[in-house]
Amino acid sequence: MDVDTRLLRYFAAVAEEGTLTRAAERLYVSQPALTKQIRQLEAGLGVELFTRSRTGMTLTAAGRALAERVPALLAGWEGALRETRSAASRAARVLRVGFLASAANEATQPIIAAFALRRPGWRAEMRQAAWSNPSAGLADADVDVALVRLPFPGQEALRVVELFSEPRWVALPESHPLAGRETIEFRELWDEPFVAAPPGTGPWREHWLAADERDGHPVRVGAVTEQPDDWLTAIASGYGIALAPESAARFYIRPGVVYRPVGSVSPSTVGVAWAPADDDNPVVQDFVRCCRETCGVT
Repeated sequence: MDVDTRLLRYFAAVAEEGTLTRAAERLYVSQPALTKQIRQLEAGLGVELFTRSRTGMTLTAAGRALAERVPALLAGWEGALRETRSAASRAARVLRVGFLASAANEATQPIIAAFALRRPGWRAEMRQAAWSNPSAGLADADVDVALVRLPFPGQEALRVVELFSEPRWVALPESHPLAGRETIEFRELWDEPFVAAPPGTGPWREHWLAADERDGHPVRVGAVTEQPDDWLTAIASGYGIALAPESAARFYIRPGVVYRPVGSVSPSTVGVAWAPADDDNPVVQDFVRCCRETCGVT
């Protein structure tokens, strides 16, 4: 039978997580939908891949055999997809640049201008990604290079150059009791509900909740959003507060939302990232050089 790679990704997630609940959260799908997809894969293959129990999903012998092969199958497909899309971009003389929110802040336009000078006839096509995709499309081969916020899931499999850091501030409803303060200590925010990225974004979500800087104090999540507009709406509506880069106070101004400096919390870092397969891609490397030079990184 012909198998959709999506079914194999779903299978791999369940095999790795051991439960449908955690796998569904990681994949951003409902548990019933995931159950249906796993059943579809089993029906197509004519074998049972999991033993179900109240405690979770355990691989059968057939499931273990498939689990050993799937990573290489998916990696091969991703490599073919990346090469195909990259070839199409080169033919069109377009460099696909993924980014999140404000990208590299005020340095973004100078980077693009420097690339245009370095590569006459080429165009940098900017593609904004949702916060549910913190690699800005790079992990899925949707872009050739990306301007990202660190850390993000899958970062270890990519090449990353840090460009600059900036303080993290807090975005608050203007009616919040702390909104009139000049500076707020992070400890004062620990009991507040936070507007968060989706759970599957892993270390990226944890960074913007500063989960490891709370001395073990639990995080309260008041809302989950994927786009800046939804994020701002949730804050203005009083569903929660959120840590944000200092530059958000310049790029994301909205009535009902105020930004304040936060003490005793680590900064946010912007980087440029690309796939190891593009280490020898002269166009990608030219863009990386433009990022380095514009941001003063040696």
